Amino acid sequence: MNINLFGRSLLVSASILALSGGIAQAADCPIKIGGMAPLSAPGTVVGGEAMRDAMLIAEEDINAAGGVLGCDIDVVIGDTEGLPEKGTALMEKFITQDGVAAVGGGYHSSVGVAAKDVADARGVPVVFAETWNDTITGDKQKYVFRIAPLSSWASSTIWKHALEIPDVEKVVILTENTDYGIPAAEETTKGLESGGREVVTFSVDIGTQDYAGIVQRIKAENPDMIIVLATGEAGYNFQQQASDAGIGSQDIIFHAGQVSLESKAYWENVPDGLYAFVQRIGVPENLFTDEGKAFAAKYKERTGKAAVESYAMEAYDSIAIIAQAINEAGSTDGDAMVSALEAIEHNGTLGKIYFPYGSGKDPSEDGRGDEWWHQWPDVALTVIQYQEEGENSGEATIVWPDAYKTGDAIYVNQ
Repeated sequence: MNINLFGRSLLVSASILALSGGIAQAADCPIKIGGMAPLSAPGTVVGGEAMRDAMLIAEEDINAAGGVLGCDIDVVIGDTEGLPEKGTALMEKFITQDGVAAVGGGYHSSVGVAAKDVADARGVPVVFAETWNDTITGDKQKYVFRIAPLSSWASSTIWKHALEIPDVEKVVILTENTDYGIPAAEETTKGLESGGREVVTFSVDIGTQDYAGIVQRIKAENPDMIIVLATGEAGYNFQQQASDAGIGSQDIIFHAGQVSLESKAYWENVPDGLYAFVQRIGVPENLFTDEGKAFAAKYKERTGKAAVESYAMEAYDSIAIIAQAINEAGSTDGDAMVSALEAIEHNGTLGKIYFPYGSGKDPSEDGRGDEWWHQWPDVALTVIQYQEEGENSGEATIVWPDAYKTGDAIYVNQ
């Protein structure tokens, strides 16, 4: 029996189709799956390109392993531009024009918040890869799943790490005015203030390029630490402009945005980016699953990068999970896929992925909020620090939490 990577044989899939009396029916081959990614400004283009490459590798791996229900899959990549209205239009296009069975990917929370309603209303499952806003799953929509961390959960990584840094009394947060930045800043502020820290927040529009005025206002606050809660390459501009003004990562404690995990682009745009802290999803590469190691090798070969970003791994897993769900449902029917997703155990690049809460068990039964609906609960969150110029994020020192720590942090202004 020819077992494929997703735990199903082509023979078993064919048998399901034959015995189901027409219930388990695949779409015309190939089976199409939508893949959302920001590929144009003001979206995070480097992140979108990473996700696109990852989703196309997933397509190749799935098809090489026998495909889905006897068909190849075709991952239809669409550009969200990081804008809610573009995400909504793209989701409509995926469903009404491309005829996708499900949708994976997704980077910006604001896009996910808008696009999820379209998918849920049309009964098309979505496995979001990198959208953090709590309401994406907190609405408890039937067709919406997520493998990225909750924003409130991810924010706690940043503020808990900050509270452990000695002599930090005043923190400035730079955030974007989006469905990611606003709640992330609120949660981070709440956490920092619970530890007695003073917090001042400055908000900017997504895609802002010139930070001269903001930098001077931040400098006047005389902070002990700066935390950046902004997505996209514009974060590079802020960090370097802050460095030019004497408040960069070599001057004070500086937590950079997640786009800084794109090491090559980071060092090209932020030559003075040494000693910055960055949040990373997932375990260090030496602890990758077998699936993670296999994907990392292919991804590095394709992209020429020295490290694999967490959002690339999430994007790959989102497509692979959908493929497994279709196989296990024996159908591209949305309701059948939801049942399969709620019961799924997927050995992914990020670990064993499953969704403990849904129609069979409400999060409230374990004292959890609605945001845990269709949410993967085991996402690993770490903080790295660039301690050598030009190093890649996969080799950077993990400074928090202790469970994954590989070295001590360097505090430049202490």
